[in-house]
Amino acid sequence: MSTLILALAAGAVVGLALGALGGGGSVLAVPALIYLLGFDPVDATTASLVIVTVTSLTALYGHARAGNVRWKAGALFAAAGLLPAAAAGAAASRLPQPVLTAAFAVVAGFAAAGMLRPARAEGERTAAVRPARAAGAGAGLGALTGLLGVGGGFLAVPALVTVVSLEMRAAVGTSLLVISANSVAALAVRGAATTGVEWAVVGPFVAAAVLGARDGRRLADRVSGAALRRVFAFALLAVAAFMLADALL
Repeated sequence: MSTLILALAAGAVVGLALGALGGGGSVLAVPALIYLLGFDPVDATTASLVIVTVTSLTALYGHARAGNVRWKAGALFAAAGLLPAAAAGAAASRLPQPVLTAAFAVVAGFAAAGMLRPARAEGERTAAVRPARAAGAGAGLGALTGLLGVGGGFLAVPALVTVVSLEMRAAVGTSLLVISANSVAALAVRGAATTGVEWAVVGPFVAAAVLGARDGRRLADRVSGAALRRVFAFALLAVAAFMLADALL
């Protein structure tokens, strides 16, 4: 199968997951780039940041038009993550590839476990914003985005619900603002690394992801959200186990 067809297929699956689940789909981008398209882990995380940035900005536009973005809360949350995202982005190229792969596998495993937990009810949100916790959560998310090239929606959404006290719909929309800002910051310090990105592969991947996200939103209207999360979580657990074994063996 040609590289172009693989890139289009992988991008469509990532976009479908993003559109259906509202976050977490970008975790599939890095393993797809490594194992299907032949990228090394460092180039894969850089290319994933490009994919995450474009898809997040595209989705952010739609959520902003729908009034689902809380700009002030999102800007404050994102500000705490900008420096960690930039620092982690610079450090990623210096880490041994097996370490980067193993770290990604662990994060993917945690993401899958989080998706298997029952969703928190709206009435269980934290009543008051905790600035210190919000700053810590924002910094941690920024570091994760910069280091591993993932958007971190699977962490940003629950953090915005529990720490910043946003309702779920607003948390999903606002998380896209946070993810976009962190991804841009991480890419800024990887400027030299982006010259090695195969744009002939990444471009079609991004285009397919953007289009796939539209179909994902339609799928979410027809299939139970809990069922979608379970299927995606088990697939992600399998990917995480394979990547961890590949890094350690």
